[in-house]
Amino acid sequence: MAAEDALKLEKRSIDFVPHSERHGKVSGLFLIWFTVNSNVLTIATGAVAVAMGLPLVWAIVAAVVGHCIGAVFMALHSAQGPILGIPQMIQSRAQFGYFGAVMPLVLVVAMYIGYIASGGVLTGNALADLTGWNIDLCIVLANAVGALIAIFGYQVLKAWINVLSWVMAVVLLVLTVGFFVRHDVSASMHHGQFTWGVFLLAVTISATWQLTYAPYVADYSRYLPANTSVRASFWWTYAGTVVCSVWMFAFGAALASAAPKAFGGGSVKFITEQAGFAPWLFLAIIMLSNIPALAISIYGAFMSVVTITGVFREARTISPTGRVATILGISTLSTLIAILGRGNFLDNLMNFIVLLSVILIPWTAINLVDFYFIRKEKYDLDAMYDPKGRYRGIDWRAMTAYVAGVLVELPFVSTVFYTGPFVKSLGGADISWIIGLFVASAVFYVLMKRYPIRHGFAPVPDEATGHGDAREDDDQEAAALSV
Repeated sequence: MAAEDALKLEKRSIDFVPHSERHGKVSGLFLIWFTVNSNVLTIATGAVAVAMGLPLVWAIVAAVVGHCIGAVFMALHSAQGPILGIPQMIQSRAQFGYFGAVMPLVLVVAMYIGYIASGGVLTGNALADLTGWNIDLCIVLANAVGALIAIFGYQVLKAWINVLSWVMAVVLLVLTVGFFVRHDVSASMHHGQFTWGVFLLAVTISATWQLTYAPYVADYSRYLPANTSVRASFWWTYAGTVVCSVWMFAFGAALASAAPKAFGGGSVKFITEQAGFAPWLFLAIIMLSNIPALAISIYGAFMSVVTITGVFREARTISPTGRVATILGISTLSTLIAILGRGNFLDNLMNFIVLLSVILIPWTAINLVDFYFIRKEKYDLDAMYDPKGRYRGIDWRAMTAYVAGVLVELPFVSTVFYTGPFVKSLGGADISWIIGLFVASAVFYVLMKRYPIRHGFAPVPDEATGHGDAREDDDQEAAALSV
């Protein structure tokens, strides 16, 4: 794609991507999700397990288990993108209803703002270390660059990732090897004490890290050709996110274990010093690597806000002015939170991630059960945008399953803000996400089978067309699609 095309504002927001605009190779999903995870925020999150007292070996095991499990659900969401060609949260209208989908969307926006703030703190720290400027000013500048990329949209973000992906792989390899050469990690390998409670909490953090991508992972696969296979979308996404996340979590855990004071829960300067040469260069590259994650979070928040406002505007698109204003508003709010909350960063991050699992797990369970087992990839795409169509109102079946999933999670949640009554008997373990996953899935499946008809419509459209027959036009109208 020509550079001048990439620098144009993205035409699409929450509308269907016509087949004539689908392009790219499915292998590109590996680069996207590898690069998005190759940043200091991922490294700092990996340090949380060691900070909680878990030995390094078990912290790494927890990272492997959590990411391998959590990424299954994340990658299953990614596979929806090429099939439907619409944003992930628009598709939630099929489960929750045209108006009902607003509720999980509001919670998802809160998630995005938290991640933008966290990423802004770490990117701002890197810029401050590099330039010596005031850290609050650096946070503002970091979020401003992320907002600018989000304003231009998918093509600019993808171009940034294509440039950075291989550079970051080399840089992180140099830093990782340099750290192990300079530090006796074996001496700190068994520092701390293993308990099942802390281990399971660490698994929860790793799994939830992957699940937080679920509300927007399909937004980056929907531009692929519609004949892209589910298997290919799944495995390229899964491989990219798991390989890099496990690597970064293990690196962060090793940093926190061998040099807890120097690392300090996320010192960008200390990380870049591990190369042993040109720390300013590595600092600059690390800072740039944080930008895609920031931009993706801002872009995802924008898509979610537009989906919410689109309900009341009964619109599929937003004007360029509205796009800029919305993104700037999101970035400004996130920047203020970053500046006010940067003092206790690591503790705030851990509790934020755990709380996210409470609201995201039931949603992801309902969405995936509906897509793969109830409607089996067949949807009426026009009705997604019709307040009077088959998905109108609030779907009580999904809402019941969602509320049930959240309620059964609460007794098992473990954070400083709230600790459930069953946590102590489990040795401090947080298994809320496991409970919520199974309960929400089961309740939704049973209700959809027992009460399949809503507003006179069956779950699956009477006439579903294949990829090659899908109707498209310049007004982004789309017929029902199936594999």
